[in-house]
Amino acid sequence: MKIVDARGMACPKPVIEARKALQDIKGQELTVLIDNLIAVQNLERLGSYMNLETISKKEGEKEYAVRFLCSDEAAEAEITEGETKEDEKEKIQAAEQEAAAVQSCIPDIRAAGQVILISSDHMGEGDEVLGRLLMKGFLYALTELPRLPETVIFYNSGAKLSVEGSDSLEDIRHLEACGVDIMTCGTCLNHYEIGDKLAVGRVTNMYEITEKLMWASSVIKP
Repeated sequence: MKIVDARGMACPKPVIEARKALQDIKGQELTVLIDNLIAVQNLERLGSYMNLETISKKEGEKEYAVRFLCSDEAAEAEITEGETKEDEKEKIQAAEQEAAAVQSCIPDIRAAGQVILISSDHMGEGDEVLGRLLMKGFLYALTELPRLPETVIFYNSGAKLSVEGSDSLEDIRHLEACGVDIMTCGTCLNHYEIGDKLAVGRVTNMYEITEKLMWASSVIKP
């Protein structure tokens, strides 16, 4: 078993180090040590992307371990008791709700490869109150278009739009129900201390954001 100590590393370093290690130890178990829940979610996303089973465990105050299992280990592994078991239950429920919502939004009207970047909770320069009204109007107008983006990424203060209390939650949830991949920067959520308030979509990291932008057919930044 290989252990990668990624405690204290800023996003997206834990994901990059885990990915490198997994490429070097094919068929073996890898454990990554991290110090925040956002990193846990990012590593679980990496495991899903690489078709690897992951088991997350809280070891102590701001101490977490994420295990990446080979196929044999995954078949024998059980969901960790306590907090991670509850997390797993919530993920399953969320996935079921998302699947049901997507079925209600057929046919697929997403523009393949199109990414929208939301870097602020307001739109344009000048009066921020006006800017917030403009951003709310933009997100609503987006739901009314005949073609939707494939991905919407929220980062910097834009992360505030996808959390509890946001005036745009209903519109963002509508986009997600239509199959739009809603991603919010985990580092940004941590910075604004709202990591536990994400209400729509999923947490992402700068590595995945960079990949999305590199392969995008078009990128729109309002």
